[in-house]
Amino acid sequence: MSGATARFGATILDAEGLRLTAEEKALFRDVNPFGFILFARNIDTPDQIRALCDDFREAVCHNAPITIDQEGGRVQRLRAPRWREWLPPMNFVQAAGQNAAEAMYIRFRLIAHELFELGIDSNCAPMVDVPRFNTHEFLYNRCYGLDARNIALMGQAANDGMLAGGVLPVIKHIPGHGLATADSHFELPRVAASLEELDRVDFAPFKALRDTPMGMTAHVVYEAVDPAPATLSARMMQVIREDIGFDNLIMTDDISMKALSGSLGDLSRDALAAGCDIILHCNGTLAERSEVAQAAGEMTDAAQRRALRALSYRQTPDDIDIPALDAQLKALVGEELHG
Repeated sequence: MSGATARFGATILDAEGLRLTAEEKALFRDVNPFGFILFARNIDTPDQIRALCDDFREAVCHNAPITIDQEGGRVQRLRAPRWREWLPPMNFVQAAGQNAAEAMYIRFRLIAHELFELGIDSNCAPMVDVPRFNTHEFLYNRCYGLDARNIALMGQAANDGMLAGGVLPVIKHIPGHGLATADSHFELPRVAASLEELDRVDFAPFKALRDTPMGMTAHVVYEAVDPAPATLSARMMQVIREDIGFDNLIMTDDISMKALSGSLGDLSRDALAAGCDIILHCNGTLAERSEVAQAAGEMTDAAQRRALRALSYRQTPDDIDIPALDAQLKALVGEELHG
């Protein structure tokens, strides 16, 4: 299957367990998703994860990107004792102080090393949302600081560390989730800030990191722009593309999250019509995955170009000395390096 001519399905899909079932293999072969995502239910041993990644790629007959949420802290799918535990990003950055950018680079270079060894070549990070005093607790300590400029610096360090390790970053949650006081996993947040404030603060890190290979939307209503959530808003997608300047691949946040209401098929069609390139579907039955994939169909020409551009960021990991990096990071952050 030629990467130059193949048309990907406009989806990133998941698996129910530790290996693909025959039914999952048949579905993926039929709908040819662009990529896949792993969750805790898919994680056991290193050999098992490598075999599952092979299952995914064999099912679609192309070197599909496989992503995961490995932010470190509360949101990380690979956990001790086999993999490193990390402090939440906010605490990590505070502990590193003036060394934070260097420490973040090493943190994500080590994360990339762990992922790449397993066959995982993408990570849903950095998360460059700018928190406020009332940011919902599900998000707050996952943030990289309190100031938009410094958050952008931390995000760039994270990007650089992952790319050096052969892992494609996915910047989130574009155009910014920090003002939300509700958890979009369970309800739809609404933000009443002016477009001027959004542009000055929330959009700023995404502008600075607009060259990140992939981005993930926020299921948030920005009332100054559109009464529809960003994922489903053509107006907000225009802001993201033109004002923020992000012209790389955009995936939705999980289309099955409760912030969005409606059938999965309708939501998938609406998100693509709004301007998203790919539908991310993370938790559901085989029938629901099929519904999303059938509704999404194949990528548009523009989405296909962005997908191929994202894949062009892949590189062979640079050579690193893991014990030396661990020691360097401990010196930068101190004894409370890991969670």
